[in-house]
Amino acid sequence: MKETIITPVLLGAELNAYSVARAFHEKFGSTAYAFGKIKLGFTSNSSFMNVKIVDNLEDENVTIPMLVDFAKQHPDKELFLLGCTDEFAEMLIKHRDELNKYYFSPYISYELSQQLVSKEAFYKMCDKYGIDYPKTYIFNSNSDLSIFDNSLPFDYPIIIKPSKSATYWKHPFDGMKKVYLAKDSQIAKRIVKQIVDSGYDDSIIIQDTIPGDDSKMFVLTCYSDTKGNVRMMNMGHVLLEEHTPKGLGNHVAVITECHDGLVTKLKDFLNDIKYVGFSNFDIKYDERDGKFKVFEINLRQGRSNYYVTSSGYNISEYLYKDKHNLFVNETDICKSSFFWHSVPKGIVYKYLQDKEIVKKLKELVNNGQSSSTLWYKPDLHNPKRLFFLLAHDYRFYGKYRKYH
Repeated sequence: MKETIITPVLLGAELNAYSVARAFHEKFGSTAYAFGKIKLGFTSNSSFMNVKIVDNLEDENVTIPMLVDFAKQHPDKELFLLGCTDEFAEMLIKHRDELNKYYFSPYISYELSQQLVSKEAFYKMCDKYGIDYPKTYIFNSNSDLSIFDNSLPFDYPIIIKPSKSATYWKHPFDGMKKVYLAKDSQIAKRIVKQIVDSGYDDSIIIQDTIPGDDSKMFVLTCYSDTKGNVRMMNMGHVLLEEHTPKGLGNHVAVITECHDGLVTKLKDFLNDIKYVGFSNFDIKYDERDGKFKVFEINLRQGRSNYYVTSSGYNISEYLYKDKHNLFVNETDICKSSFFWHSVPKGIVYKYLQDKEIVKKLKELVNNGQSSSTLWYKPDLHNPKRLFFLLAHDYRFYGKYRKYH
């Protein structure tokens, strides 16, 4: 019998997709197939990625039949299907039962997903499970803009963000951001009006601003098997984020760092709700009360998922073990320190305020305990790709001078 070829199939063609493809290539020597909306340098000219640009990829009536046809055309391949954005993860969740006939694609039920993708509904679950999150006010269709004048239960500056990110990005407008900071009521009202006028009709999250720079942020990536058991947890201390308007909040430097109490609490939560697949929590440490506050759960591997693979927890291996019932340990939890970055190290060293951490990062680099997603040796022989990587890194110096 001919051996099947382990093959990742990815919806999305940016850094997240490249990170997953690299994990499969490192572990299995796999070539990935990725479908994207537009051509992006992250996944172009790669030796182990086949990228196809598809018109209307966001349309499930286009994408789902395409995925079924692709699977039927590749019967010799063992196919693993993942979404690399909120939008595509939700699409795969919605069509989970149909796609699981052709792919190993571990996702939760659509019903559970609707409780989690809405930040408003997710915070209600946090209340039930004793998970801390920032003080929050929900602005919805029944709310009046006058609430911002003197009725909020916390002081300015405040954070403003959509409850459903995937829905929000379908209604673009000038000045659109992932997250907004409003220093007073006039700015807050203007931001909310822009979001509502764009066509976004779900609730908007208004939150207390937790003090502190990027280095107070944390990320937790988990994998839960198809029986609903957490098999891997890898917590990272975010040292630096992007500061461009649409990239605000994207992690660019992470050092793995485990905080047992929080990890245990979120493990119990995921096990109890019988979560399946990758989950990714955005978290910030609040020095005012010494608590970790959870902002949201993403129903997929995060954009910075290579920090997990490079620290010794290859995400493709968990998918393969799950499919073939090969798990031995109950839960793998990362306890060691590893430094991941997607911008040049010099930028991290320059903009990170805690110089003691900078010293630790340099020690990790000297000891070979660091990595960068895009600088992968098998892909550095192509002059076009090498030029992109050099230009990509160089542009970040200008971006941080302008926005940080």
